[in-house]
Amino acid sequence: MSVKYHRALKPFVISALALGIASTAFAIGGPSGAQVRYPHSGQIGAVLLNPYEIAPLTAVIRNGGYQLKNVSVRVVGKDGGPDIAYKVSDTQCRTHGGIPIFGLYPDYKTEVHVSYTRIANGESKEVKDEVYKIYASPANIPMTGYAGEEATFPKATVKKMDPKFKDRLYLVNNMLATPANGGRVVWNNPEGGALEWSYPPQNAIYDSKGDLRWYMDPRSIYDQRNPLNAGIMMGFRQDKDGAFVWGYGQHYVKYDLLGRKIFNRTLPAGYNDFSHATKPMPNGHMLLRVASSDYVFPDGKTHVRTVRDVIIEVDENGNVVDEWRLFDILDPNRSVVLKALDQGAVCLNIDASQAGHTLSDKDLKAQNHFGDIVGTGPGRNWAHVNSVDYDPTDDSIIISSRHQSAVIKIGRDHQVKWIMGAPAGWSEKYADKVLKPVHKDGSPAQCDDRSCNDPKFDWTWTQHTGWRIPSKSDKRFFYLSVFDNGDGRGMEQPALPSMKYSRAVIYKIDQEKGTVEQIWDYGKERGNGWYSPVTSITEYKTDKDSVFVYSATAGGTFNMKSGAFESAPNPYINEFKWGDKEPSVEIQFHGAMGYQAMPVDLKEAFGH
Repeated sequence: MSVKYHRALKPFVISALALGIASTAFAIGGPSGAQVRYPHSGQIGAVLLNPYEIAPLTAVIRNGGYQLKNVSVRVVGKDGGPDIAYKVSDTQCRTHGGIPIFGLYPDYKTEVHVSYTRIANGESKEVKDEVYKIYASPANIPMTGYAGEEATFPKATVKKMDPKFKDRLYLVNNMLATPANGGRVVWNNPEGGALEWSYPPQNAIYDSKGDLRWYMDPRSIYDQRNPLNAGIMMGFRQDKDGAFVWGYGQHYVKYDLLGRKIFNRTLPAGYNDFSHATKPMPNGHMLLRVASSDYVFPDGKTHVRTVRDVIIEVDENGNVVDEWRLFDILDPNRSVVLKALDQGAVCLNIDASQAGHTLSDKDLKAQNHFGDIVGTGPGRNWAHVNSVDYDPTDDSIIISSRHQSAVIKIGRDHQVKWIMGAPAGWSEKYADKVLKPVHKDGSPAQCDDRSCNDPKFDWTWTQHTGWRIPSKSDKRFFYLSVFDNGDGRGMEQPALPSMKYSRAVIYKIDQEKGTVEQIWDYGKERGNGWYSPVTSITEYKTDKDSVFVYSATAGGTFNMKSGAFESAPNPYINEFKWGDKEPSVEIQFHGAMGYQAMPVDLKEAFGH
């Protein structure tokens, strides 16, 4: 140390001694080295609430310098609500520096039981059982100021809950109205890209009693004022390591249940506007539904951004190892479905003034601009792909194209393997790929090229989530779950808006014979009250041999004259035992704009 610097410190040292704090200063950073100082509430370390500043109803009980083994947790339910119990792997304890706690109640001191083996100096082992009381603040996320919003999170009413499903935790991926600050940042206004869909996230997990047990505070990763950090959070999937992948706008991300970031990446430069769908693959890669940042027309002069019509495969490092350019693989000029769509509800481009209106050939031919508009050809919303899945038996992808009302399987060679949708409008190149509808005995279903009049079969219309059921499928037989939204059913609009309905459907596809059989459906009997014009999900769950359904935009106040929602929807979660025609679970949310939902697996999340 220089004499000059030493003399500069001297007055400070004298002042410190005069104040009697020298012993504290040297104890913290003196000969004994740095010490960890925080209050302990148990027999290991302190309780760290919201450890990653994204999941306020989580915590970590710090390990206090000990090694922890054989950890188990039980978060006690309040007022007769379900306990949340799980075991924690050694890996998770090391990763989080202690015991991860999930499922606290907001504005409540939650009782948490933990059991563990505490190891000191690598030798001394003690088995401990402790009870903690952990308070979490009231649930709070940024709201939009929209006049229709009445609560931070929607209330859930449990109408039916079979005991088999009482341990369920449901992640609900909803959204709020576009706020003023988000509406000011829109690409290519008014058509825009995915950022036109800049609805703030409202992501939460509810238990089987309908109580909130987790929610996301997005402020550290999401900014409505920044076009690169906004968009709609969509495509939540739980990966095999228990963490969640999803995307929003120009990002695709992966975080664990406590909010620890695994990665948060911008899309590769040649692509834009993530929305709707991610799919983790067995090899560790991911499939993402994006669009092309620069498509050149055959004239070599016209360049456009495309709309929801590209699938990319990215590896662990974010490299794009393959792409499926659907405008090159399919027919972007097929218009029969486009002309039947209700222009008041083109997925999330909801415009009440256009409710019940459809497009004509003249309307399509008159289009002279590009953007997020229903129309033919690249640069317009001709495909609107809203899900992607993967079949490892033949290395193929499966897409759901809302604006073609078709679920389509495409190989690694970028060739169409089959089309599950009405035959009308497909050119000669694709006609022999359309599956033939049959009954269980092999007899043909009563369908023409545009519609079906058969009580045991219908195609899907403007559907979402065309997903393979892995545990029931093999190389020949492909079991497919779909949410059939039902707009444009039979390639027409009904006489009255109240005649519309949605369905959850399971199909069995014989890939050798090129046939499709409808083996289960639900929803027509619920009528218009269960109808979801947009969004939603049907998914098979192996753990309970069940079918999970979220009719995500059902139950709003519907104006019969305009055919549009006058208030936020009141969507339904249903879960069915395999083959049952009546649900074992029904939960209704009040005043929520839903996208999708899913059961959460805590065994995967915490390593057991």
